[in-house]
Amino acid sequence: MTNIMIIVIPNQGVLSDNAFMTRILRICDPYIALMLTTVAIAALFPAHGFGAQVAGDVADGGIILLFFLYGARLSPQAAVSGIAQWRLHVAVLASTFVVFPLLGVGVAAIAPASLPRMLVTGIVFLCLMPSTVQSSIAFTAIARGNVAAALCAASGSNILGVFISPMLAGWLLQTGGAALNFNVFEDILLQLLAPFLAGQLARPIIGNLIAKNKRWLGYVDRGSILMIIYTAFSKGVIAGIWHQIYLSDLVVLTIILSTLLTAALMITGFVGRRLMKMSIENEIVLQFCGSKKSLASGLPMASVLFTGSAVSMIVLPLMIFHQIQLIVCAFLARRYSLRVEGDGEPGVQR
Repeated sequence: MTNIMIIVIPNQGVLSDNAFMTRILRICDPYIALMLTTVAIAALFPAHGFGAQVAGDVADGGIILLFFLYGARLSPQAAVSGIAQWRLHVAVLASTFVVFPLLGVGVAAIAPASLPRMLVTGIVFLCLMPSTVQSSIAFTAIARGNVAAALCAASGSNILGVFISPMLAGWLLQTGGAALNFNVFEDILLQLLAPFLAGQLARPIIGNLIAKNKRWLGYVDRGSILMIIYTAFSKGVIAGIWHQIYLSDLVVLTIILSTLLTAALMITGFVGRRLMKMSIENEIVLQFCGSKKSLASGLPMASVLFTGSAVSMIVLPLMIFHQIQLIVCAFLARRYSLRVEGDGEPGVQR
């Protein structure tokens, strides 16, 4: 007779070995392994020269295709509904430009004295940046959140960030005479909004086809994020920033940044779930758009605000935070997706 071990987990009921392992495998999405593999490939074989240009073009093309498909899949009513979620947008902006700067100043005040001053400055700097756009919306889609609201929230954060982030940096970091970089407007218009609107226009023709092939949209979601990771990490490797810091400082910095992201996720989760009583779709948007920081906006902004070799050290915390947030949010997106599918996780019905 075959013996079946019974595993009892508090508040989870009783699971057989097979059921328990099935759940573990579902949680440990192979996509996480793909992301880590992409980081390793970028570290060993970073794109440079013509290869970097090709990788950047492929990433841009994937993003354009991604937002075209979003537009083709999303009904105009849902898009208008996303714009109308003003309470959600205010919450995202408050998290990005109020809560995060306060957390950054607090971390700088208690950071170890042994940590290089430029790295501490970099921690505060990353807290002043706007939210990511591409990955926030892609993760929202994977988690089955409100994609239209995520598009509005993330784009609004970046547009306002062009003005707010340099002013906050000039105030908190005392960087006088900071010029404003308006290239972000062009990026948002050409890479995000234009393809999205084109998809909306093409929806009557290809909408049904897209709806029947949602699996392919998921591949584009994940593929675009992998390309973002590869190109971003390659730039850091080529710039040699990993050789400008001691291993002990890198460990301390990683712990601080992980704690910072954890605090942001806990705050946004508490606000969305408990204080504002959001639907799970909007809670997902607040989690992903309100807890992430844009490397694409931060790198050019740092080159304007700071000069000399200090730039590479100041952007290092942002680059590390960028990698951490992608990996953590990929895991969270999978967890949210399971909850929406209703696999028995606590808190599905609320």
